[in-house]
Amino acid sequence: MLLASSAWAQSSADAAKLDTVTVEAAAIADSAVGPDSTIVAERTATGSKTDTDLLDLSSSVSVVTEEEMRTRNVQNLEQALSYTAGVTVDQYASDDRYDYFMIRGFNATSLGTYRDGMSRRTVNFTGGKLEPYGLQRIDVLKGSTSTLFGLNAPGGMVNAITKRPLDYEFGEIYTTLGNEHTETGADFGGPIDQAGKWSYRVTTKWQDAELSADHTQDDRFYFAPAVTYKPNDATSLTLLADFNKRDTNAAHSIPRGSGIDPDTFLGEPGYNDMDRIERNIGYLFEHQFGSGLTFRQNARYTHMDLDYDHVYLSDPDPANGRTAFVVDGERDQYTIDNQLQYDTDIDSVGSRTLAGFDYTHDDVHETSLYGTAGGIDIYDPQYCGEACVDLARQPDFRQKQASQGFYLQQELTFAERWILTLGGRYDDVNTQTADDEADDYAFTKRVGLTYKALDDLSLYTNYAESFQPPTSRNLVSGSADPQEGEQYEVGMKYRPANTNALFTLAVFDLTQTNVASQVGENLYRQIGKVNVRGIELESKLALSDRLNLTAAYSYWDSEIEEDGLAGNQGNRPSLVPEHIASVWADYTIAGNMNRGDVTLGLGTRFVGGTYIDDANSEKTSSYTLVDAVASYALTPSLDLAVNATNLFDREYVSYIDTFSNSSYYGDGRSVLTTLRYHW
Repeated sequence: MLLASSAWAQSSADAAKLDTVTVEAAAIADSAVGPDSTIVAERTATGSKTDTDLLDLSSSVSVVTEEEMRTRNVQNLEQALSYTAGVTVDQYASDDRYDYFMIRGFNATSLGTYRDGMSRRTVNFTGGKLEPYGLQRIDVLKGSTSTLFGLNAPGGMVNAITKRPLDYEFGEIYTTLGNEHTETGADFGGPIDQAGKWSYRVTTKWQDAELSADHTQDDRFYFAPAVTYKPNDATSLTLLADFNKRDTNAAHSIPRGSGIDPDTFLGEPGYNDMDRIERNIGYLFEHQFGSGLTFRQNARYTHMDLDYDHVYLSDPDPANGRTAFVVDGERDQYTIDNQLQYDTDIDSVGSRTLAGFDYTHDDVHETSLYGTAGGIDIYDPQYCGEACVDLARQPDFRQKQASQGFYLQQELTFAERWILTLGGRYDDVNTQTADDEADDYAFTKRVGLTYKALDDLSLYTNYAESFQPPTSRNLVSGSADPQEGEQYEVGMKYRPANTNALFTLAVFDLTQTNVASQVGENLYRQIGKVNVRGIELESKLALSDRLNLTAAYSYWDSEIEEDGLAGNQGNRPSLVPEHIASVWADYTIAGNMNRGDVTLGLGTRFVGGTYIDDANSEKTSSYTLVDAVASYALTPSLDLAVNATNLFDREYVSYIDTFSNSSYYGDGRSVLTTLRYHW
């Protein structure tokens, strides 16, 4: 505050000596989908599929805005979510194949990632990773969400919002350099015609990089054009397309207790690929008929090609041999969501009705080879290539899944203080595999109540249910029934008047049945019932265009209440920490006649220890990581920033594979320097 006062006094003195200069800039109007003007969002379209103030929702939603992602220079979805309450990321450490995250103690990796409100599931091995540079915001809806979104894990979901055309001209070009890391990108757009009916946006990124371990890579090419046609204030159509090519690597580990460098590579360089090409094309359509009636239709088609080669540790003694695996995957997914919204007043009661129908068709075909690779000396690795790899063709994996859902939501506002939300949804899911066909049905319900105690303070409570059929039925031993969940939650949200800040508190009790637990290598069995009770605290502040602060804390009391394996009942589920906490703050020292703005930021993330298995045989240690940023405005349009993750190069284990007795270490220190020109 003293620094801000000093800078303000200096600026005032300079202003008295200089002529008045008028600067015109396009202001960012905060919306339910972004972009947001600060790190603090006010509205969301994820919590209820309608444009709603966060204070009015009877559920917990955290928002990671584009400004927050840019300040921390996030490289993947896990980094973007790492300062969010109720979310833990990177639980598999050096396994970077997918975007791994848990919400409220439940794994949400396979089903819990959405883009523009539409599912982007991972089926078997064929699944993608989001490119953060292509996003203008990330919403995290916590708790059971099936009444609106259908097939989902009970802990919640992540909805990534794609960058879209804006109604003013803008742009940036940047270059990022680091140790074995070269990256460049551009993002620009604006109106096409003078009337402003047409606008466009182009976002692109190229990257040639390595991760911290030997023989790893993170190469990318992303290209996303978008066009919006808005003939009038009542109608808009946005066409979105992207090409996302990622050449990455399979997971790697080292034998537990070996004492060797965690960066040591014990696979085969020629069998270490996780390469994907993902193509998306879709649209977002909205038309307002008037008199409170609005229709929306969002759709997307995805085609993905996967090339996955892996030699990994499968024996406690790698000298005895390793396992080899090759997968060639292809996937086609169609998804569409239709929404009809009607807003009206009935006497003194405000009414908002939402009726919808969505449909997703997923067709995945994988051919695979499985076999062995020769042993390796972990202290002096000598790679043998194809000479020591023996593979045999496996039965093809083929799964077609068609899911359709009908949902209805009613919001009633009484006396401008009480908001009652009622929701229900019926899902019908047909899954066909090479030797089986199954139909799963579910009706899920939700009841929520919000009380606006003050204009800037709301209290809420909700009950919600979840429905989660298996994404890959071939991995489940025995019956493959849908996992079902229910949640009770109470909370509070506070947005101080005349302050750009939001404070939230949530207390929940969440239970899921038919939980799948790992009982063998790549084999799971639905054996039980898991309960998680927890508390979440989160605060976001953006003060005086100088100070940004994010703080989050989560406590999870998790328990296996029923279990088909002797001795596990009453234990804590594996990989679920008891405490997670984080704090990030950045402060901008205003420039003067001699220099530009200087921004300094520091963050710390704490993750409590977790059990390595449901038997609670051993626990990994907790760890604390530190991130930092320093940036300098060379000119009003040119910035230089240095970002560091895991600043002190903390060495830590997130995951231990009990079947191979292998340890998975987190990524080491990364320092990236970015030069960005914007207009």
